[in-house]
Amino acid sequence: MDNVVEHLVIGAGSAGAVIARRLLDAGHRVTLVEAGEQDEVNPDIDHLPDAGKIWHSAQDWDYYSTPQTGASGRRLHLPRGKVMGGSHSLNACIWVRGESYDYDQWAQNGCPGWEWDQVLPYFKRIEAFDGGASDVRGGDGLLDVRADFPRNPVQEDMVAAAVQAGFVLDEDYNDGHAEGVSRMQLNLRDGLRLSTWRAYLRPVQDHQNLTLITGGRVLKLIVEATGDDATPMVRGVVYRDADGNERELRSESAILCAGALGSPELLLRSGIGPAEELREVGVEPVADLGQVGKNLHDHFLSPVIYSTERPVPFPETAAAETHLFSRSSDDQPVCDLQPLFFNFPMYSQDYREDGGVMEGPDNGFTLHAGLVQPEGRGSVTLTGAGADDPIAVDVAALAGPTDAQRLAVSVRQMREIGKQEALSSWGPTEIYPGPDVVTDDDLEQYVRDSVVTYHHQVGTCRMGTDAEAVVDPSTFAVRGVTGLRVADASIMPKIPAGNTNAPTIMIAERCADALTGAASQPA
Repeated sequence: MDNVVEHLVIGAGSAGAVIARRLLDAGHRVTLVEAGEQDEVNPDIDHLPDAGKIWHSAQDWDYYSTPQTGASGRRLHLPRGKVMGGSHSLNACIWVRGESYDYDQWAQNGCPGWEWDQVLPYFKRIEAFDGGASDVRGGDGLLDVRADFPRNPVQEDMVAAAVQAGFVLDEDYNDGHAEGVSRMQLNLRDGLRLSTWRAYLRPVQDHQNLTLITGGRVLKLIVEATGDDATPMVRGVVYRDADGNERELRSESAILCAGALGSPELLLRSGIGPAEELREVGVEPVADLGQVGKNLHDHFLSPVIYSTERPVPFPETAAAETHLFSRSSDDQPVCDLQPLFFNFPMYSQDYREDGGVMEGPDNGFTLHAGLVQPEGRGSVTLTGAGADDPIAVDVAALAGPTDAQRLAVSVRQMREIGKQEALSSWGPTEIYPGPDVVTDDDLEQYVRDSVVTYHHQVGTCRMGTDAEAVVDPSTFAVRGVTGLRVADASIMPKIPAGNTNAPTIMIAERCADALTGAASQPA
């Protein structure tokens, strides 16, 4: 077909860059459309300790949630990458696969073939782990995973304090079992951020079969049907170029990699989603898929912040360099808590307590309590039919019946770590929650007042074999239409107990195999 691209990849983030590279390697022609520009435009992207500076920049989609009942009515900031590399150019580059239990549960609940034993070879294929290849780790992949990097001295004391508080030391939390305190593994090269764009696609950006379109915001999918009974087919996209002109791009195959917020938005704007909800906002439905935009969930943090008598050095490598996986109770089947340990105070934005602001000294450290198995489920919905009408994002922060209580348990665990002898040389004084926050009710109110997200939204185009699932777990095809696949964090049926970037990249590798006809497992 003239003027029709073979494979159209929408979004150059953690998934899109991987899929584009693997298609090129297999001899296919690829056109990749990204709303943002090259990552060189913002030097803060290079340095992980400066990640917070990228928030609210031109490289951030700068989403906010709807007012969250479970978070004292606050609207939570949801930074998402609008740049080559997507959110892998904004995040902390923490490499966490999740628990083997996570993937076994996916398989048992409607996603056959996604067991730990089936996804492990893909994780290994991705990694260039500086600890070397083994039965569970990869050594010659395209993405560097580093454990051997300079750590802030306060971080080593945090690890020692966690052990003193009764938590075990886990030397490699990426072996399928993550319980315990551990030193983070990061995506770094020469001490700088290494996104999938930089690792996979930038080295081949001049490939003769690759067309890159930057500054191209996809507005909707082109969906056509050839007869009354025909299945609608995605034939391409309408996008707005860097000069503000609307253009059409026709494709034989479209792969949507716009993330857990962007992918459902594009489906909904294109008439693929809950039919009645679409009609209510003026969008004519073409495929009635009730779960598009539903099942949104995330990870949540609440800070335990200490000032120090002895200055904490500014981090050389990353803002957070160690973390803990733990359980809120013995009956949890998997670690449901993942606190992160930061080298400086991490004051929550829009802190609620009587409308006050969370503030304090610039120097200190944070033991950031974290909930990674939430019960609450939210949604992404349209507020209007126009391309520039904002989406409404409900992340269901602490909306589950036990979410706030379990996050409060994590706060208690962080307080226990903070008072251990290993940290005493820093002269720590807890400033948040502070000495007045003592009872269970006090702590629950504090976490609701201070909670923020990890920026790990998933689930809005969930895969499965049930009638309500949006994406087929073997082909990545969207039910009810042809010519379209989705491969990003939106297809996760349930959030893993850990950071979501590594699982997203694994999903992309599997989708690439489905597209190219490669074996179900890499060698």
